[in-house]
Amino acid sequence: MYTTVNEDGVLNNYATEPQMYYAEYPAIWEQRKYVIQGVFATLIVTTLVLVGLSVS
Repeated sequence: MYTTVNEDGVLNNYATEPQMYYAEYPAIWEQRKYVIQGVFATLIVTTLVLVGLSVS
Protein backbone atom coordinates (compact mmCIF):
# COMPACT_ATOMS: atom_id res chain seq x y z
CA MET A 1 0.00 0.00 0.00
CA TYR A 2 1.25 3.46 -0.89
CA THR A 3 0.74 6.19 1.75
CA THR A 4 1.28 9.95 1.44
CA VAL A 5 1.06 12.74 4.00
CA ASN A 6 -0.03 16.27 3.01
CA GLU A 7 1.01 19.50 4.74
CA ASP A 8 -1.83 19.22 7.29
CA GLY A 9 -0.72 15.76 8.36
CA VAL A 10 -3.62 13.96 6.67
CA LEU A 11 -2.76 10.47 5.47
CA ASN A 12 -3.83 9.28 2.03
CA ASN A 13 -3.67 5.55 1.34
CA TYR A 14 -3.54 4.22 -2.20
CA ALA A 15 -4.02 0.60 -3.20
CA THR A 16 -1.35 -1.10 -5.27
CA GLU A 17 -2.34 -1.26 -8.91
CA PRO A 18 -2.51 -4.70 -10.53
CA GLN A 19 -0.38 -5.49 -13.54
CA MET A 20 -2.06 -4.69 -16.84
CA TYR A 21 -2.42 -7.24 -19.61
CA TYR A 22 -4.06 -7.27 -23.01
CA ALA A 23 -7.12 -9.39 -23.61
CA GLU A 24 -6.68 -12.26 -26.02
CA TYR A 25 -8.99 -12.87 -28.96
CA PRO A 26 -11.40 -15.72 -28.11
CA ALA A 27 -10.68 -19.15 -29.56
CA ILE A 28 -12.97 -20.80 -32.10
CA TRP A 29 -14.65 -22.99 -29.47
CA GLU A 30 -15.27 -19.92 -27.29
CA GLN A 31 -16.81 -18.08 -30.24
CA ARG A 32 -19.13 -21.02 -30.90
CA LYS A 33 -20.13 -21.06 -27.24
CA TYR A 34 -21.00 -17.34 -27.43
CA VAL A 35 -23.14 -17.95 -30.52
CA ILE A 36 -25.02 -20.77 -28.79
CA GLN A 37 -25.59 -18.58 -25.73
CA GLY A 38 -26.89 -15.80 -28.00
CA VAL A 39 -29.30 -18.18 -29.72
CA PHE A 40 -30.69 -19.44 -26.41
CA ALA A 41 -31.00 -15.89 -25.06
CA THR A 42 -32.86 -14.83 -28.20
CA LEU A 43 -35.22 -17.81 -27.91
CA ILE A 44 -35.95 -17.06 -24.26
CA VAL A 45 -36.66 -13.37 -24.90
CA THR A 46 -38.81 -14.17 -27.94
CA THR A 47 -40.77 -16.74 -25.95
CA LEU A 48 -41.34 -14.30 -23.10
CA VAL A 49 -42.53 -11.58 -25.47
CA LEU A 50 -44.91 -13.95 -27.27
CA VAL A 51 -46.31 -15.27 -23.98
CA GLY A 52 -46.78 -11.70 -22.75
CA LEU A 53 -48.59 -10.72 -25.93
CA SER A 54 -50.81 -13.79 -25.86
CA VAL A 55 -51.78 -13.25 -22.21
CA SER A 56 -52.68 -9.59 -22.64
